[in-house]
Amino acid sequence: MAHVNRTNGGANLLALRSHNTALVLDLLRGAGAEGISRLELAERTGLTPQAVSKITARLREEGLAVEAGHRASTGGKRRTVLRLVPEAGHAVGAHLDRDALRTVLVDLAGTVVAERCAALDLGAGAEAVVEAVAGEVEALARGVRGGGGAGAAGVAAEPLSALLGVGVALPGPLDHSRGVLHRVTGFPEWDGFPLRDALARRLGVPVVVDKDTNAAALGLAVAGERGAFAYLHLGTGLGAGLVIDGAVHRGARTGAGEFGHQVVQLDGPPCGCGDRGCVEALCLAAVARGDLAEAARVLGIAAGNLVALLDIDVVLLGGRTIATAPDAFLRGVAAVLDERARRAGEEPVPVRAAPGEVADGAAQLVLGPLFGRADA
Repeated sequence: MAHVNRTNGGANLLALRSHNTALVLDLLRGAGAEGISRLELAERTGLTPQAVSKITARLREEGLAVEAGHRASTGGKRRTVLRLVPEAGHAVGAHLDRDALRTVLVDLAGTVVAERCAALDLGAGAEAVVEAVAGEVEALARGVRGGGGAGAAGVAAEPLSALLGVGVALPGPLDHSRGVLHRVTGFPEWDGFPLRDALARRLGVPVVVDKDTNAAALGLAVAGERGAFAYLHLGTGLGAGLVIDGAVHRGARTGAGEFGHQVVQLDGPPCGCGDRGCVEALCLAAVARGDLAEAARVLGIAAGNLVALLDIDVVLLGGRTIATAPDAFLRGVAAVLDERARRAGEEPVPVRAAPGEVADGAAQLVLGPLFGRADA
């Protein structure tokens, strides 16, 4: 793993997060291996050529950018192009599910360079869970092979302090701004636990905590998903991540997206949240008895409510339960949305499978601000 020229690990790289620097870094990231010239950077950011030269000089000194050849000019000398150095910084994304933990190590371009998977009992208690997450992060950052997933084979070990940080995604509800969990459905003992601060103390690096659905939605937005969309995650639970006007919508109290606990059957079965007839309870019950068509239908009804409420452009489906039978869920949800659109005389909202994993999006909770993603 390449090292940035810095004395305080990830701290100096995070210090680069000025607005103008973020604009330049984001364009460098978007340009990929082909690179982008200083003149193009100035034109696309609205900065003066002098300001761009100053910023790019600093980025080169920090090892974040390098020259990537020259480009023909319409007049005068050829333009030198610069590119981002993806391996100059790394972040870890961790997805804490109710019974599993996946961690990934990603570079500045968001490419996963190593990953690990392990069993996890979210009900084992805060101390045990924090230690389990810390152990996986440490092993991943140091390039140790082990667990059920691929280790960092071929990637040089890097001190933990060199990480930009760790993004942690897990079921909500929770307070994203303070990194404090609330009453996670099925695990009320987590209510009020300061997971962000506990992990940051244990690891000695910055930590960001958010709901799994928000992290996944952010990852999709960074990867290029446009417009207003809803990411619906069906795994051991059901939730939604919402992106509106290009930003993750968390709500005033960071509680938006508790999609699984909308009641659609007043006399339905009890749900772990305390209500009856929640979408989550109905979906999971249908999945448990092997009736995927019914699970997809219920999910489609709930998705239709969301489409009608927010007028979103696309519905994306993800989560390990979806992954077991993506075609069945895509067909079932799309059928409900198509029928509702037909009755209203409107074009149906498309339904697609979401690429990527929650852990990948969790890493963007750390990388996002570096590239000007204020919603991260």
